[in-house]
Amino acid sequence: MKKLICFLLILTSITGCRFGFKKAPEQSENGKISPALEEAIKNMIDTDKAFSEMTSKSGMKKAFLEYAADESVLLRPGYLPIVDDDVIKFINAQEDTSFTMSWEPKGADIAASLDMGYTYGVYAVQTRDTTLQGTYLSIWRKQPDGKWKFVLDTGNSGISETVQ
Repeated sequence: MKKLICFLLILTSITGCRFGFKKAPEQSENGKISPALEEAIKNMIDTDKAFSEMTSKSGMKKAFLEYAADESVLLRPGYLPIVDDDVIKFINAQEDTSFTMSWEPKGADIAASLDMGYTYGVYAVQTRDTTLQGTYLSIWRKQPDGKWKFVLDTGNSGISETVQ
């Protein structure tokens, strides 16, 4: 119950904030994209791509532990929201040697404050003889050291698009 309450508090704080999201490459009133907005979105997307690359090269466990914020939440089929220390336990319990995982961001949006945003796209899990595909959403928060870490990660299986 405590975990559900924590998740609901996070969700309420996210939806209750005035994000003022601006979509890339949205133009300002004078027809130009804010350089700060453009740079922040690019950095967040680059982080998502680096996360995918690390997952492919070093394994899912190592990459997810590297890119998860301390207060992250995982939403996985068949589980209640996974929060707090349970995120690390859940990731460490996963077998990640019989498959490779990769994804490609298809879009992103960022708060006007430039410190929180999301990426979404398509993923592929490749086993020896099968490719499973789906969509994902990651919510990112900029950390005090300037690095982006995900605070929420979720995905859905079952698409036919090929990730390249």
